[in-house]
Amino acid sequence: MLAEAGYAGRRDPKTLHVIDAENDAEFFFLRPKDIATYVGSGAIDVGITGRDLLLDARMPGAREIEALGFAGSTFRFAAPTGRYTEVSELDGLRIATSYPGLVDAFLDERDIAVDLVPLDGAVESAVRLGVADAVADVVETGTTLRQAGLEVFGPVILQSEAVLIAGPTDAEGAETLLRRLRGVMVARRFVMIDYDLPAALLDEAVKIAGGVESPTVSPLRDPEWVAVRVMVARTRVNPVMDALYALGARAILVTAIHNARL
Repeated sequence: MLAEAGYAGRRDPKTLHVIDAENDAEFFFLRPKDIATYVGSGAIDVGITGRDLLLDARMPGAREIEALGFAGSTFRFAAPTGRYTEVSELDGLRIATSYPGLVDAFLDERDIAVDLVPLDGAVESAVRLGVADAVADVVETGTTLRQAGLEVFGPVILQSEAVLIAGPTDAEGAETLLRRLRGVMVARRFVMIDYDLPAALLDEAVKIAGGVESPTVSPLRDPEWVAVRVMVARTRVNPVMDALYALGARAILVTAIHNARL
């Protein structure tokens, strides 16, 4: 995303520091769990990390400013099959997790006191090995938990994804970065559709695809026809093309958007 936003990347994955003189920016490649700490302390102006890691760090100076739409994950409680059904049943028990700050904050809001068991990984084994009564972990398909004899229960702890975070002060250049990243996300979500249409059908075509604000309409040599250009969500491209063709549009073309500013 940074490369698509026009920033310098790193050629060697072992490089931990890149200077982008053209954009007057420096990039530091850090452990994901440490990013919120650096940003919250003001040592770094902005960072990209997971919402889960931001909340787990519990750094007062760090704040989420934009969700970036990738690296999604869901956090749930899990325990041996049939043992618990409500999160309130965890009161006084041992909970193993790699995100103690996140889980502690969630349970504090519900006045549930537990004994947290911090682990770096393989949390699903904690119950079988006798160090915890239940776990709180990332759940995707649930296969790993089921293999360990566990099932999810209770409410979702957190829906997480990659986020852009900022420190306690607004840094120069941060707004430009945010605007560029938003442009990249728009370009990934939308495509451009161009088509020719009898002018008399324009109002009906706009009902099918109205664009972000309104379509661009240009006259053609034949005064009874117009050329139309409109942005459409990628997920709707084929239904929109089908509907426009059925209406009477022809020469329907779809092109990618490399970047955008809305």
